[in-house]
Amino acid sequence: MADSLDSLDNRSADRRLQVETHGLDVIGDAERKGTPRTLFWPWFGANVSILGLSYGAFALGFGISFWQALAAGVIGIVFSFLLCGFIAVAGKRGSAPTMVLSRAAYGVRGNRLPSVISWVLTVGWETVLTALATMATATVFGRLGWGGGTETKVVALIVVGALIVVGGVMGFDLIMRLQTVITVVTAVLTVVYIALVADHIHWHTVSAVPAGSAQEFIGALVFMMTGFGLGWVNAAADYSRYLPRASSSRGVIGWTTFGASVAPLLLLVFGLLLAGSSGDLSKAIAVDPIGALTTILPTWFLVPFAVVAVLGLVGGAVLDIYSSGLALLSAGLRVPRYLAALVDGVLMIAGSVYIVFFTDNFLGQFIGFLTTLGVPVAAWCGIMLADLALRRRDYDEGDLFRPHGRYGDVPLRPLLLTLVATVLGWGLVTNSAASWLDWQGYLLDPFGLGGKTGAWAYANLGVLVALALGFLCTLALDRGRVRVQERQDTSPTASEEVVSA
Repeated sequence: MADSLDSLDNRSADRRLQVETHGLDVIGDAERKGTPRTLFWPWFGANVSILGLSYGAFALGFGISFWQALAAGVIGIVFSFLLCGFIAVAGKRGSAPTMVLSRAAYGVRGNRLPSVISWVLTVGWETVLTALATMATATVFGRLGWGGGTETKVVALIVVGALIVVGGVMGFDLIMRLQTVITVVTAVLTVVYIALVADHIHWHTVSAVPAGSAQEFIGALVFMMTGFGLGWVNAAADYSRYLPRASSSRGVIGWTTFGASVAPLLLLVFGLLLAGSSGDLSKAIAVDPIGALTTILPTWFLVPFAVVAVLGLVGGAVLDIYSSGLALLSAGLRVPRYLAALVDGVLMIAGSVYIVFFTDNFLGQFIGFLTTLGVPVAAWCGIMLADLALRRRDYDEGDLFRPHGRYGDVPLRPLLLTLVATVLGWGLVTNSAASWLDWQGYLLDPFGLGGKTGAWAYANLGVLVALALGFLCTLALDRGRVRVQERQDTSPTASEEVVSA
């Protein structure tokens, strides 16, 4: 596996690691190596987190049965990661990070709006993952009698934060090697965890969980989409850009989707069985999603569990901090990539301090965060996918950095479409557990959906509406624009410095 990953970026296993110098610049053909199959490992490593077990409790929390939750999870996970697979194709067709390729749809400087949204989303995710790793470590230490209080949390936060920041600052080479280790260790220890707690599953209890309404099913489905693939779409091309241009598009889609989906699907099934077997465990997961899973473990496996929990969460957070740094550069910050990652690391630690030490309603805030940012990200995703589907030629890499090139500077249509889709989307989502989101759901009553207390209040239709609106409107309105762009001759190669402040 290490050889496969090294072949992706043409580095041998014995080459000394160094800080990656690439930022928003185009990856040259000499550095584009590997096959689509190698995409399996970073995506698998980023999503083989023990947190996947907790999603079972999250899904059942919508008031649906085991079979409904399973269907919502399978559809939501596979479909949302399939979107990642499609966007990953843009990477091998354009050689640049995801939020640079997005300039083809939004214009060179108009793209700063979705870049800022992408940056907030990825920083939010890395913050959540860091906080979860910290709380899980404290819970394990508390059960072992080694502390578990404030001092333990501080030390755990420092260690976890340092691992993530170092990975983000070093860049692609270290991340790809780190994901190999995380994949193997986490996968093995997760299997051991499942074997140890299997006797806590009681099918008669699980099967007795009553079915919910269609609206509750849709709410769980949308939550799964935002919790998995829609949290990654804005970074989906950041790794495929290192593949040769001639790589199979079907292979890129297939290996990205499979690598990202397989672990969450397996973990979700077991998580549903555990949460459905114990109402107390399900409630505890809402407060401490990782630490609650230790309560059914034998003491001798607590330390290995801490290892698997921390590594799995670090694996996802490292990819997030790498991509958040790229998004920050795309938003207009003119510093080297590694400094952008360092800035994000500081914000990540500050946010983790708030979650760990000052909030006691993790699940409510988490769902609110996902659905709120999930709406504009879904709108961007729809526009990006439609723009990619309309194109018959590879991106003009030079014009991705020229405000006066074929992609334009600040085209109004995609920006207005994003704003309209976001306004409509926020009007169709609610989250009662997060008081700072009380203003959402303002369209549920005018649209005859029962208002903020009706049956459709928690279906989170706004995410689906934003995705569909962005995709269909772009597909219908931008065909001519794309054809005009593709009739132009290829421009000279450019770099990120072409974009002036």
